[in-house]
Amino acid sequence: MPKKTLLIEGFDPIDILGINNRNLEAFCSYFPSADVISRGNQIIIDASEQVISDFEKKFGELLQKRMHKSFITPYDVEDLFDRSEVKEIFETDGNSVILYSNEGKPIKARNRNQAEMVKAYFDNDLIFALGPAGTGKTYVAIALAVRALKNREIKKIILTRPAVEAGERLGFLPGDLKEKLDPYLQPLYDALEDMIPTKKLQGFIADGTIQIAPLAYMRGRTLDRACVILDEAQNTNLSQLKMFLTRMGGEAKFIVTGDATQVDLPHQEDSGLLKGVKLVENLNGVKVIRFGSGDIVRHPLVTKIVKAFDAYEAKKTQKDDTAKKTPAKAEKPAKKQVE
Repeated sequence: MPKKTLLIEGFDPIDILGINNRNLEAFCSYFPSADVISRGNQIIIDASEQVISDFEKKFGELLQKRMHKSFITPYDVEDLFDRSEVKEIFETDGNSVILYSNEGKPIKARNRNQAEMVKAYFDNDLIFALGPAGTGKTYVAIALAVRALKNREIKKIILTRPAVEAGERLGFLPGDLKEKLDPYLQPLYDALEDMIPTKKLQGFIADGTIQIAPLAYMRGRTLDRACVILDEAQNTNLSQLKMFLTRMGGEAKFIVTGDATQVDLPHQEDSGLLKGVKLVENLNGVKVIRFGSGDIVRHPLVTKIVKAFDAYEAKKTQKDDTAKKTPAKAEKPAKKQVE
């Protein structure tokens, strides 16, 4: 069989191969027919030409990973091989199970756009999921994050929302800051409780593996090897959205969900969601999934409610536009009274 020598240049070999070659052993387990020896910065492969070619390609991808982090771990090696296999499963079957709930119920894509969102997760680092309430945007995003955590593809899950009042004011709510903010974050807790046993979830929150916080707490952080979800993004202005997106570390997945028709800001035009999407949607690594009322997976009545409100808003907008275009009639001067 032919032999080939690969050189590790520009890096300390131990950062790639691991202590006592742990990473190399994990890597070689995916090439059982190859005989591999490491000497300093040299990797000598004795295998068929096809195996050598595949080995060299994957090892090159591993070196690329090292460009974005201080050292390689066995988890990085697993991620390198396992993620591509999972990706193929979802590409061939959009309804494949993402994971199972605590009750053993399969959580999977329930409509075409949810399936597109699942596929997009494996091909892109930043996903925007836009659309009306009830389309499962946030639920699918959290399911993907929990699945990645269980598969050790990421180290942590970070869920965030802008703390914008929708009827109440924070200052008038009882309790400390956490207790004031929890009502805004409850939908995120609800989804997590479906997928992770309560005791384990509490442990993850206690040790920081899962973090749930308002958007303002993201400022100044760099989020690496994490799945980060910004929910209700229509309630961010453009500078807040930019602040959030620029938190992305070298190995992070960001998912932004929102409904541009449900802005709770004092002025709807202050929402930066659609403006931000327009700025970045053509960049490589960014995918925008647009859900419609036909994708709603809640009670059938929700679809009718959304359509009724949409029709009202469309009619109101048309009426306002007509009023703006119609010039106001000049008032006739009042007649002088004869004394």
